[in-house]
Amino acid sequence: MKAIRITAFGGPEVLTVSDVERPTPKAGEALVRIAAAGVNYMDIGMRAGRRPGMTVPLTLGGEASGTVESVGEGVTDVKPGDRVMYAMVMGSYAEFAVVPVASLVLVPPDMDLVQAAALPLQGFTAHYLVHDFRKIGPGSTVLVHAVAGGVGLLLTQYATHLGAHVIGTTSTEEKAAKAKAMGAKDVIIYTKTNFADEVKRITGGKGVDLILDAVGKTTFPGDLEAAGVRGNIVVYGASSGQADPVSPNSFSAKALTVSGAGLAAFIPTRADIVRRADDLLAGLKAGWLKLSIEHVFPLEKAPEAHTLLESRATSGKLLLTL
Repeated sequence: MKAIRITAFGGPEVLTVSDVERPTPKAGEALVRIAAAGVNYMDIGMRAGRRPGMTVPLTLGGEASGTVESVGEGVTDVKPGDRVMYAMVMGSYAEFAVVPVASLVLVPPDMDLVQAAALPLQGFTAHYLVHDFRKIGPGSTVLVHAVAGGVGLLLTQYATHLGAHVIGTTSTEEKAAKAKAMGAKDVIIYTKTNFADEVKRITGGKGVDLILDAVGKTTFPGDLEAAGVRGNIVVYGASSGQADPVSPNSFSAKALTVSGAGLAAFIPTRADIVRRADDLLAGLKAGWLKLSIEHVFPLEKAPEAHTLLESRATSGKLLLTL
């Protein structure tokens, strides 16, 4: 089968199409014929060698949709021909991937498989971020960094649906317009103004209740200023690098809660995966939640997809199709 492999860490040029042996599912696993794979920032970190414990050669990709080709011993939850999607299982930049059945979610009959590939990783991430740290609703204020990215647009829609006032940060007016179309009430162009000052102006000096930060190094100092009294700051990414260390005592004056977050900790069981998937699919069916797919590349164009994502010029989801 074809797969995008890396044999050394580096830039997008290390992504190469290779012929590799098709895997065989073991007990509790299914072989999935991949229809589309999501391209995510975690893939870039792995490709560049910034993720601890990674070794090469390696097939990238941790999110996909497709059709069950065969199943391993004892598998009854899915069968050949079932349309499925999944997240947080490595090896999706390929024609086939072996996936634990516990990670698979059935794709509704009326959902296209390319659309389905855009949902699991970023959808599950958005779901836990708006539900598992602070109860938000009417009267709540939420600051979303990288508001026009794939997760940012989902967060905006979800928080708005729950009744919160969403403030976003992004780099261009074009991206700001996309975020506003998804429900963001205010969008700050961080290239033109200090976002913490703008947040305080927008909130009348109070600051926000919840900050969702996928950027890290360049935004975290401002987060401490933009958060309100007893506010929550959740750092779930590091697109600008790791945030610099700070003393926990610096959180005391405003009684801030600062949390790190990663998706794996929030989908530890099949029940968690199914619960979040059902909620997201219900939102899509009701129409208040929409997917935003910006670019779809053929598998062999994975280097171009990585280059585009790293440029931070994107707004929405990038996919590879087979």
